[in-house]
Formats: sequence, structure tokens, C-alpha cells
Amino acid sequence: MSEFWSQWGSVVVEGLGQTLVMVCVALGLSIVIGIPLGVLLVIARPGGLNSNLALYSVLNSVINVLRSLPFIILLFLILPLTKLIVGTTIGVQGVLLPLIIYTAPYLARLVETSLLEVDGGVIEAYQAMGISQFRIIRSVLLREARGGIIRGLTIAMIGLIGATAMAGLVGAGGLGSIAYQYGFLRNEPAVMYTTILLLIVLVQIVQSLGNQLAKSLDRS
Repeated sequence: MSEFWSQWGSVVVEGLGQTLVMVCVALGLSIVIGIPLGVLLVIARPGGLNSNLALYSVLNSVINVLRSLPFIILLFLILPLTKLIVGTTIGVQGVLLPLIIYTAPYLARLVETSLLEVDGGVIEAYQAMGISQFRIIRSVLLREARGGIIRGLTIAMIGLIGATAMAGLVGAGGLGSIAYQYGFLRNEPAVMYTTILLLIVLVQIVQSLGNQLAKSLDRS
């Protein structure tokens, strides 16, 4: 074990750090995009607070298309766009845009599902009192659905961890890249199993923390 860590420890730690950077940055930007998109889907849908069929149809179609693309295909599909915006298609920087485009629509759909579970009677009561739409969204929809939104964020974060592992196949860095370059191509099974174990641990930590936070919000 000591021999393994003396030889591969710095590589594994660097890969873990790259994976965490990709996941945290991509998730943060996906939240900024995905949660407002999810809210917009709910209020613009037929029967919503501010129904707009044209807007809802466009958003719904775009999200469905993006969600139907496997990450690895999306990654190659938008290479020219990534090169244009970011300036590179490799490394951590080069994979952030595909990760965001992959995650934000998925998160928007999860947020939409959580918001639709809020009791319509409560919303109607606030409307009857003349409360503004903004306050209803902030104080009713988002507040009542926060447990479900946290569960959605947990699912999205776990999906991001898996996507970063796939991105390693095209030189994005992180644990996936280490598993492929050293574990597979150089036939180092110890490296492969270590990266797999770290990915499993990451997923378990995220899932446990997400479940606990969602439960605490449901009770409050």
C-alpha cells in the first residue's frame, strides 16, 4: 500500500481534485441556469401562474432534445462551440461547457417535477389574497418544494460525477482520465480499482448528505 501511494498518490490526488473542481463548478453554473428554467417551465405551462404556450413549447422541446443526448455524444457534438467559447476542448476548462449543457436541462426537469408537486390549493389561496407572482414563486413554490429540489440536486451531482469520468476518455482530466490512461492503457489494475473506489465513495457521500439535508428541509 505504501509503495502504491508513493508511486501513484500524487497522480490520484490531482485527479480527485480535478474531478471535484469539474463537479462543483459545473453544478454551480447549472443551478444558476437550471432552477430558473424549471420555475419558468412551471409558470409558463398551460394552467400555470403566467401561462405562455409558445414559450413553454420551445423550452420543453429544447430541454427534451438536450436530455435525449448521451453525454459522450453531446461532448463531441459541441466541440466547435466549446472551442469558440472556451478556447480549448481539452482539460478541465474544455469540458465545463459540455457538462453544464448536459446538466442544466436535466436539473430544470427535476426542479419542474418538484414544483408541480406543491399543493395547488395553497397557490390559489395566495392568489386570492392578491400576493404577487414573484412572492408566490419565492415564498410558496420554492419553499414548499425545497426538499424535492435538494433531492434533484443530489441526483444531478451524482450524474455529473459519472459524466466527468466519461470526459476523462477525451483528456478532460480527473479520476476518469487516470483510470483510462494509467489503469487501462498502461495495465495498472491497482490504479483502476483505486479510482473506481474513490468514485463510489464520492457518490455515497453526496447521496447521504443530500438525503439528510432534504429530510431536514421536509420537517422544517
